[in-house]
Amino acid sequence: MKINRFLPILVPLFSFFLFQILFFWGKMIFIVLVLLNLLYLFTIRQFVLQSGFKDKWYNIIIWPFCFLLGTVIFCVLIPRSLFGDLLIQFIFLINSFFSYYYFKAIYLFLIKARGEKSQTLQNLSSYGLFLACYFFVSGIYGLQVFLNIKTAYLMLAVLLFLSLIVYQVFWSNKIDYKKNFHFLLIVILVLVELCWAVSFLTLSFYILGMVVAVSYYILIGMLRFYLTGKLNARLVRIYLIFGFSSIAIVLFTSRWIGHG
Repeated sequence: MKINRFLPILVPLFSFFLFQILFFWGKMIFIVLVLLNLLYLFTIRQFVLQSGFKDKWYNIIIWPFCFLLGTVIFCVLIPRSLFGDLLIQFIFLINSFFSYYYFKAIYLFLIKARGEKSQTLQNLSSYGLFLACYFFVSGIYGLQVFLNIKTAYLMLAVLLFLSLIVYQVFWSNKIDYKKNFHFLLIVILVLVELCWAVSFLTLSFYILGMVVAVSYYILIGMLRFYLTGKLNARLVRIYLIFGFSSIAIVLFTSRWIGHG
């Protein structure tokens, strides 16, 4: 169908329109979430029908679902002010930007490349899910502060979310999760334990989320290269230097960001 060629452009545009409804009418949050997920499902269905893709279709929907959920949870916790409103709109634009490139990559993956995963799809999973992890975990810490929800319940939500995004990274990088299930399980449990420990720090939820997201990026990045046979001493140094320096900078600047 010719319309499928335009879906990678139409989806982020319509998504941004629905985000504006959420921005001006916050009570519509659940309706907006349902409509966006239906939009994503419709788009994936169109691509799958045209391509005859026989793999598990839910592998494709995990990325946009996680990115959307993280975006919405994070944005509803941002205080409304001139700066806060501009930040929310910027995050909506980021979501639309990544959505465009993701659905374009999926279109090429299903219809043009006939199921052969590309480097673009792998990079989108890497960087996009890093942002999704930051948005979601920060939002979870924000819920802990503002709604006083029990930490155990929040960590269960984190466990489910991290399981989805780590599985998605495995899938996009053509890593057999069944053969490497122990690695998948170890990374998820380490990150959940880290989330639990970090939750006791009296810092802004923006800062706490960044600490966890950077840790996720280091662990999943090195594991991804290790399981694909590309890990070397240089990559280990880069990840460790980036990780520790990023966390140090975030903690050092936390006094200016304030407490959540």
